[in-house]
Amino acid sequence: MRLSSVIVILFVCLSVVSNAQEATKWRGVNSSGIYSVDKLLPQWPADGPQIIWSFDKLGQGFSSPAFANDKIYINGMVEGQAILFVLDQNGKELQQFKYGKEFDASYPGTRSTPTIVGDLAYLFTGHGIITCLNLTSGKAVWEKDCLANYDATNITWGYTEALLVDGDKVFVTPGGKTNNVMALNRMNGETIWSCPGLGELSAYSTPLLIKLPGRELFVTHTHSHVLGIDAATGKMLWNFGHPNQWAVHPNTPIYHDGGLFVFSGYGQGGEKLKLSADGSSVTKEWEITSFDSRMGGAVLIDGYLYGSGDKDRSWQCIDWKTGEQKYSSTEVGKGVTIAANKKLIGYSERGELFMADANPSGLKVISKTKVALGSEQHWAHPVITKGILYVRHGNALIAYKISE
Repeated sequence: MRLSSVIVILFVCLSVVSNAQEATKWRGVNSSGIYSVDKLLPQWPADGPQIIWSFDKLGQGFSSPAFANDKIYINGMVEGQAILFVLDQNGKELQQFKYGKEFDASYPGTRSTPTIVGDLAYLFTGHGIITCLNLTSGKAVWEKDCLANYDATNITWGYTEALLVDGDKVFVTPGGKTNNVMALNRMNGETIWSCPGLGELSAYSTPLLIKLPGRELFVTHTHSHVLGIDAATGKMLWNFGHPNQWAVHPNTPIYHDGGLFVFSGYGQGGEKLKLSADGSSVTKEWEITSFDSRMGGAVLIDGYLYGSGDKDRSWQCIDWKTGEQKYSSTEVGKGVTIAANKKLIGYSERGELFMADANPSGLKVISKTKVALGSEQHWAHPVITKGILYVRHGNALIAYKISE
């Protein structure tokens, strides 16, 4: 065999191993909510995009699916137990793993989307139990109880963050007075660093990791502040006051070109912060109270933010540079925002699923349908992969064809 052939085979093998070990991310690349679709349908059929399949045995929950190893991983609560379901690409159940008691009080069900890295799943219950699960053996590699191990206090509607994994670290925000934000060794659960932050409670937020030239910056919300932490050392570099009525901050911040947008509901709205070159400090550029998405996220496309409000129940477009509102529309109900190929895809709390142009001149809905399958609240964030839109509605996961 030629040396060149050996090199090619070695490169392919290393690429496969590398891809298998890449952690899945909440809301896709950089947690941006922006996906790429080959041959996206320009519009949907009159009765909505074709349902390829649905799976309706998930139990209760609001978490989204994760995709790895050519499989689908999604969790739900059945008879009080948290269960990780493993499906094939056709929606057939392959396996299920129980991993503890799930949050069964107000709005019962799974909250945290699984994070998959190779043959390991990182799971977080509403009660604060972190489990690293071996998907081959079905056994826990390690577990940590945030309340017992880190002297933390649970929050009103239970821990919700999707665990962020980067390299050898898994990050979590227990919200304790001492162990406020932590980086754990993802292979054994041992503490790499612990940051006391401001000693505030956790706040439902899935964090953001920003890779700057000089450092990796970890950004998350706690009860009344946004924290900027050196991801390597755990040193808190800055904090920014961002309170709201119920200390609920589920939206992952949005970063672009030195700017950081932080936002939450109940009339709080958002602020755009300017990061210093090394990420060690922030200054406020502008604020807007109307753009107060409670938990639906937002997307940034071609210099404009798109999403919906909470108290201000409209869909809005905001200029990234100036904070100027370009439009406000109540054509559809408030909800979750993602995007594909510069098209907005919204999923409202009324069960409306729609596609619209990402155009600052106005909300131009191209296609709309109703999510009729499933149960309870329409809160889960949709995910797109391989030209298929996956929508979780309570006990059901629905796969829609949105590509040609």
